[in-house]
Amino acid sequence: MLIKNTLFGEIDMVAVAIKRIQDAYEISKSQNKGALYVAFSGGKDSVCVAELCKMAKVPYELHYNTTTVDPFELLHFIRDNYPETIFEKPRYSMWQLIVKKHMPPTRIARFCCQELKEKGGENRICLTGVRRFESVKRSSRKAFETVTSKKDRILFDDNGEFRNALEQCTIKAKIVCNPIIDWEDEDVWEFIKSNNFPYCKLYDMGYSRIGCIGCPMASRFERERELKEHPFFKQKYLDAFDKMLKEMPEETRNWKTAEDVYNWWLNDKIEKQIEGQEEMNLNE
Repeated sequence: MLIKNTLFGEIDMVAVAIKRIQDAYEISKSQNKGALYVAFSGGKDSVCVAELCKMAKVPYELHYNTTTVDPFELLHFIRDNYPETIFEKPRYSMWQLIVKKHMPPTRIARFCCQELKEKGGENRICLTGVRRFESVKRSSRKAFETVTSKKDRILFDDNGEFRNALEQCTIKAKIVCNPIIDWEDEDVWEFIKSNNFPYCKLYDMGYSRIGCIGCPMASRFERERELKEHPFFKQKYLDAFDKMLKEMPEETRNWKTAEDVYNWWLNDKIEKQIEGQEEMNLNE
């Protein structure tokens, strides 16, 4: 049991999270949207949400967006421990996207997330494992949100009035519930280990994050380690870079070999658009 002492007294964090999930399902029922749609990544936060859904005793579905650069250890973990997970296949693989965009994904041109991960859940009530303590960017996120477009997010405080506000939103808006929004890392691990819930072995191998191999949002140290320990993916990136160069007009090439692209990409030298490269329109 996770108990936090606050200005308002002791709060049972697990009970609060379960109540949020149950409220989310009540909204789903009122709008005839069926079981809750859980955006399941297989990481520690997603494990917490999946187990909380079981405890909340509400209908839910786990959906995993395959990216084609998923760690094999993660895929095995999901299939072994959460076999009910629905695997959503992308329209393009990472390797196809690199060739199509004429560049690898970077911190400022994360076309991979838009194409490979940020899909699904339309016209459903969605649950995520987003937490405020993960980053500054997420520090203002709320337990309940509605999203009508990528640039339009409406936030609602976690209080007794949120349900009416959400139910008045357009049916086409995506309603998102973040049941563990106020959990810290130690809360996540306490919940998992005290209940003996399964988690991916990559954490025990020293990985602080679990996601796409080579993700540009990770540190260079993390990326180098991932690619060294997963040589299959390093070669896939090199093959994609080689094909990308062959399909690019000669006058727009800023690299000579796939290794040149790889080293530039790994060094994360992306302060400005490379001369001659295509502009990345993430909203196209």
